[in-house]
This record gives sequence, structure tokens and C-alpha cells, in this order.
Amino acid sequence: MRRLLCQLKNVFLHRGNFINYRDNNCSNDGPRQATTDDLEPSLETEGGGGGGKDGVVFGEIAGAFRELKRPMWVLLIVTCLNWVAWFPFLLFDTDWMGREVYGGKVGEGSNNLYALGVRAGSLGLMLNSIVLGFMSLGVEFLGRRMGGAKRLWGVVNFVLAICLGLTVLITKLAGKERSHRGGGVHAMPSTGSQAFWLVITYSIPFAMASIFSSSSGAGQGLSLGVLNLAIVVPQMVVSILSGPWDALFGGGNLPAFVVGAIAAAMSGILALTMLPSPPPDVPTVKKTSNIGLSA
Repeated sequence: MRRLLCQLKNVFLHRGNFINYRDNNCSNDGPRQATTDDLEPSLETEGGGGGGKDGVVFGEIAGAFRELKRPMWVLLIVTCLNWVAWFPFLLFDTDWMGREVYGGKVGEGSNNLYALGVRAGSLGLMLNSIVLGFMSLGVEFLGRRMGGAKRLWGVVNFVLAICLGLTVLITKLAGKERSHRGGGVHAMPSTGSQAFWLVITYSIPFAMASIFSSSSGAGQGLSLGVLNLAIVVPQMVVSILSGPWDALFGGGNLPAFVVGAIAAAMSGILALTMLPSPPPDVPTVKKTSNIGLSA
């Protein structure tokens, strides 16, 4: 039941992603870049009041960490490494397409190669979201065919490491051709096919967290909140450090992608060797009995 709910959640989640990437791809004004000004209204709205409640929430989260058992800690580490691998690609995919695949430069108008590359990257992410929505319904089937969720997640992480490593090859091939059509042909399958692996990251960790936390004192609600920290903290770290890290190697996005490939391989190793397998689902058997009522 937990797995089914995660699958349905993913269907609606990726529908929203599809609309977002579609609008970015079809915009006549060119791709829109996010700025810190976009964050200020939400920060001002959420920052007012509630100081006492914040202290209670942080106290409950700290208590949840103390109650976590070893399987949940391993799950948090695997999830953290998994998102160190995923987030550079999701964050910089469109910039990689515009700058390194299409060979464009930022700020040269809406019809230059960079803008075309960003639109192509948004189209790839839109296709990614479509595939994700359908693939979400087949995660449980794939898990059974692969011998369990743990093995499926571990294998997928190795495939992700290979795909991220292939971005180096795609960049080299596009550099030789330096044609937006040729570059798009090489890179589009890479962007769209990532949906097959991303759907596992969106499904299995949450289902396993619900299973592992069912017997702990933290409870499922707080344990899922802690799992979300293992997702957003790596995203924050990647957002802050990717720019300086890429600058050390002359700019571009490939250094962050290579780090992501290494993190994906480490995540796969830990998932296969240290992550315990969740117990199998126990089918519920409905028993009917006739109850006689005496007068």
C-alpha cells in the first residue's frame, strides 16, 4: 500500500513538472533565469511570527534523529549521496545544453545558440516528466523483477553514474560537430532517458523510510521529515559549491556532473552492501465468519 501511494504521488508530482518545463520551452521571451529576488517574497511571508513553533519543530526533529535505528541511518546516507548525484544534472542541464552542447553564450538574445540549447534542455526535461509519470506506475513491478527494492535502487544508481559520465562524451561529440541539431540529437536521449532512473529515487526511499520507521519511536511522520532533510541539504550544498568547483576547472558544468557520477556509484555500493532489504508485503486475508445471534 505504501508503494502504491508513492506511485500515485509521483504521477501528480511529474504532471506539475511537465507544465513547468513546457512553459519554459514554449516561452516567446526566451528562457527565464531564476534570481534571488524570486525568493524574497516567500521568505518575507514565511519568516514572520511563529518563533516558538519553530523551536518545537526543531526539537522534534532532533528527537527523531535520536530515535533512528541503523537501517534508517543507512537509508539517509544513500539518499544523500543519491541527490548529490542527481541535483547537478537537474539544476544545470539546460545551461549545459546551451553552453557546452550547443556552443552558445549567455545574454546574446533569445534566438542565439544558447537560448536554443536551453529550450532543447527544457524539452528534454519535459519529456523526462512525461516518462516519469508513466514509469511511476511500474516501480513495484520492476522491484519484483529485480529481486527487491534494495537491489533495484543499487543497480539504478550505477546506471545513473554511467549516464552522468556519458555527459563528458556527449560534450566532446557536440564540440566536434558544433551544430545545434547534432548536439541536440546526442543530448536529448540522455536527458529524456534519465526518467527511467529518477523515478526510482522519487519512490523507493520514501517507501523504505515508512517501513523502517514503523518500528521506531520517531514515527513515520518525523522519519519522512528527516528523509526530506537528506534530500534538501545535499541540494543546498550542490547549489552553493558547484559554481566555485566548476570554476576551478575552467568553468562549464562537467566537473559537477563527474562528482555526481562518483556519488551515484558510492550510493549504489552502499545500497547493495549496507542497506537492509525491507520485509515483503504480507497479504491481508479476509476471513468471513457467520455469527449466530440467539434470541
